[in-house]
Amino acid sequence: MFGNIGWGELVILLVAALVILGPDRLPGAITWVTKTMRQVKEYANGASQQLKDELGTDFEDLRKPLADLNQLRGMTPRAVITKHLLDGDDSIFTGNFDAKKPGTNGSGSSPKPSLEKKLPPGQTPPIDADAT
Repeated sequence: MFGNIGWGELVILLVAALVILGPDRLPGAITWVTKTMRQVKEYANGASQQLKDELGTDFEDLRKPLADLNQLRGMTPRAVITKHLLDGDDSIFTGNFDAKKPGTNGSGSSPKPSLEKKLPPGQTPPIDADAT
């Protein structure tokens, strides 16, 4: 719950509380805060358990889309494209082609397809004047 608060901030808060409340009331305030935090946590756990009990199997139906959305949040654009558009086949990106696919040599690996055309020696490459 307080994952963003470091030891330095905690010491500053304790010193500020000591100055504001004084040494007499500080222990009582600390016990009140811990007791209140414990009650809030118990209420939250009780509410989620009650929700699970009342909804039954429908609760899992509600959690699944949220879990899928949370999984998508952590994915890179490349992983999203691979999963949803290419059905998990990332051979376009890695160059590792499967032996079951047509056009491979059957050994399970295929050289990466080259998009460059080799020019004969002495020939200059074509230049697109509109693109330059």
